[in-house]
Amino acid sequence: MILKIKQLSGLLFIVAIAVSLSSCKGLIGSKNETSATTGWSYNDPEFGGFQVSDINEQETGPGLVFIEGGSFIMGQIDEDPLYETTAPARRVTVRSFYMDETEITNRDYLEYLYWLNRIFGEELPEVYRKALPDTLVWRDKLAYNEPLTSLYLRHPAYHDYPVVGVNWLQASDYCIWRSDRVNEMLLIRQGILSPDQDQQSANNFNTESYLNGQYDGLVNEPLQDLDPTGTGDRRVRMEDGILLPQYRLPTEAEWEYAATGLYGEDEMITERKIYPWQGHLVRDTESKSGYGNFMANFKRGRGDYMGIAGSLNDGADITAPVGIYPPNDFGLYNMAANVSEWTQDVYRPLSHEDVADFSPYRGNVFTTPLLNEEGRIAEKDSLGRIRYREITSTEAEDRFNYREANNINYLDGDNQSTLERGKWLQNTNNSSSTGEMYSYGASSLINDKARVYKGGSWKDGAYYLSPGIRRFLDQERATDYIGFRCAMDRVGTPIKK
Repeated sequence: MILKIKQLSGLLFIVAIAVSLSSCKGLIGSKNETSATTGWSYNDPEFGGFQVSDINEQETGPGLVFIEGGSFIMGQIDEDPLYETTAPARRVTVRSFYMDETEITNRDYLEYLYWLNRIFGEELPEVYRKALPDTLVWRDKLAYNEPLTSLYLRHPAYHDYPVVGVNWLQASDYCIWRSDRVNEMLLIRQGILSPDQDQQSANNFNTESYLNGQYDGLVNEPLQDLDPTGTGDRRVRMEDGILLPQYRLPTEAEWEYAATGLYGEDEMITERKIYPWQGHLVRDTESKSGYGNFMANFKRGRGDYMGIAGSLNDGADITAPVGIYPPNDFGLYNMAANVSEWTQDVYRPLSHEDVADFSPYRGNVFTTPLLNEEGRIAEKDSLGRIRYREITSTEAEDRFNYREANNINYLDGDNQSTLERGKWLQNTNNSSSTGEMYSYGASSLINDKARVYKGGSWKDGAYYLSPGIRRFLDQERATDYIGFRCAMDRVGTPIKK
């Protein structure tokens, strides 16, 4: 059922984009309003040609569901049998955003691998190899899982199952790739570009490179440039409203908020959920057709991953096809069990107490585009992407909202917070002071590469199905129970029109 829904939603996206964008190209440069502050006309070459787009609503990208933001109680609400106290309850506000309806599947990831091999396989084969999932995560020293190492990713029977064996870095790279493919398709649907099957290596469509004039592609019909000193034609700009923001991994707060699904609760945020569905049980207690069925696939008990033959309790031995269990109130599938999912955040034991209460997130490393000697954006890299560098302390010395580029360990691992805990670090390299703070490798595995993953999996008990539970893993490691889904920023009003 969910496959038909996804196909229909994709078709509706194409139709909507084709209709809205086919009209917007005519609207850009045709609207003739007057500035309320200067009295000069918009979209008029006689008055300088300043162009204002009629597009004022963000399109919903393929695969995404709109998540209206709001306030909620973030943190653990169920019992804490391990007494870890790593997720104290705290009220925060999350901005509206978009999130994938389901986890990224093997088919989705195979499409990504195919594109990488086609574009980079001849000259930069290491790009393709770097993106390959670690299929050996299925191996167990005392279990027979060997067939899964060769079949799970590539056999068509598993196409609709969530991809696993992908580490945090690979998942983040996938988000970048997906952003470019969607924006390229938008320009093709608009008629501005034609499909270019000859893209190779650095000569491939990248959104930032295109916006900065470092990629042209096969131009079909450029937009009209109303600047009287211009050439008459121009490429798309972000101000036109055609291109979408980047796909990315959700923050921990976004993921937990979306999984909890507090939609239409009428300010009753004190009525907290243990699971992404209503009630305190892991079985369906509301619908007539599915009454008594499990709401997710998980490990019911020791040695019980799916129940008894002829009456399987959750219908899955390992992972399950995405979308076969009921969605939550936001329309998101598999926000409990199936696979755990990567988030953007760097892990800290008490992140809930440290981070901001508006759009909370730990992991900021502020950057700026690399410039050449002429002060222009430097030539793109071998992958066709704009190069960035971290800002310097000199560039941030007069700011009051940040003073360093790397804020991952701010107030929890940086030199100042370490000093406050009675230990002075002789060096000033903040990246190493986190290891001193937590005795990385001696008594903990916490450093600046530890990333939060959320949600239970097919390998976990019911305790881990609660959205407030948080765990972490090194960003370069992968498992057979962690996958991911993408998110996207919401532009403009938090309420979808």
